[in-house]
Amino acid sequence: MIKHATIEKNSILLTVLVLIVVSIGGLVEIAPLFYLESTIEKVQGMRPYSPLELAGRKIYIRDGCYNCHSQMIRPLRDEVERYGPYSLAAESMYDHPFQWGSKRTGPDLARVGGRYSDDWHAAHMKNPRSLVPESIMPGYPYLATTPLDYALIAAELEANRAVGVPYTEEMIESAEADLKAQVDPDDDGFDDLLARYPKAQVRDFDGDPEVISELDAMIAYLQMLGTLVDFETYKAEDNLR
Repeated sequence: MIKHATIEKNSILLTVLVLIVVSIGGLVEIAPLFYLESTIEKVQGMRPYSPLELAGRKIYIRDGCYNCHSQMIRPLRDEVERYGPYSLAAESMYDHPFQWGSKRTGPDLARVGGRYSDDWHAAHMKNPRSLVPESIMPGYPYLATTPLDYALIAAELEANRAVGVPYTEEMIESAEADLKAQVDPDDDGFDDLLARYPKAQVRDFDGDPEVISELDAMIAYLQMLGTLVDFETYKAEDNLR
């Protein structure tokens, strides 16, 4: 057996041994990834974004919302008590890129879906200080007056499918129709939309039925965040174990 002193005094020998140990460790960790289909545990309820939600997510990224808001609740008591159940890896499996964020100037949005009304979100986007006086968030009033450009929404779905999101041909072909149906409960495609995207919320999100606005898409996206996974079911399963 080589003594530690011999190794520590011989820089070349130490380097070689370190490389050997690191190589073995790397192979043990990396090799399984080549034959595992996925390293993410699938969670019941998760689905790809609907076309309207995907459009809203694109606006969320475009306007830099991720700079001040994270979408990852850590498994710490104060985090869970404030925001809800901690984030699961599967909740970001269709995000390209994911929106975990690196800082919180504003609150975490991983579970913001359903916490506020559509009217609240519309007013907050137009003038945040009308609802939260101490807010330093800039207003985004133009979202309500800017018609949503969804001419390429089918191509957006196809691009996401290319990186692993399981959009089907039917979803891609129906993308524009599904987007329109999500803001109009009276649309004939209502049932088909829900069949393709369970738990999709269908209504006029911005309060203006005359136009599908960028605000419609943004609110639709925010209102679905954290709503797909039934955590009450997971709590019940954990209690049975």
